[in-house]
Amino acid sequence: MGLQMKITIEITDCLARKAKAHASKENVTFRSLIERGFRLVLRADSQRNRFKLRDASVGGRGLQPAYRGAGWPRIRESTYKNRGPC
Repeated sequence: MGLQMKITIEITDCLARKAKAHASKENVTFRSLIERGFRLVLRADSQRNRFKLRDASVGGRGLQPAYRGAGWPRIRESTYKNRGPC
C-alpha cells in the first residue's frame, strides 16, 4: 500500500447513515467506499474534460508533390508569400 493521509471530512448525518448502510450491505469498509467514490468522480472528470478533435479530413490525395516532406515553416512561408505589408 502507498502512503496514507488521515483527514477529517464533514458530511450530513443522512448521507453518512446511507453510506454506512451501503458499505455494510456490500461488505466493504466505509473508508473503501469513500475511496471508491473519489476514484469514480476523478475518473469521470478526467474523461469528460478530454478534448477530442473531430475528423475534418477531406477525400483529397494529401499535400501537393512540391510540399511533401516539407516542414511547417516552408509550408507557412509559401502560404503567406506576397501577403501583408512586408
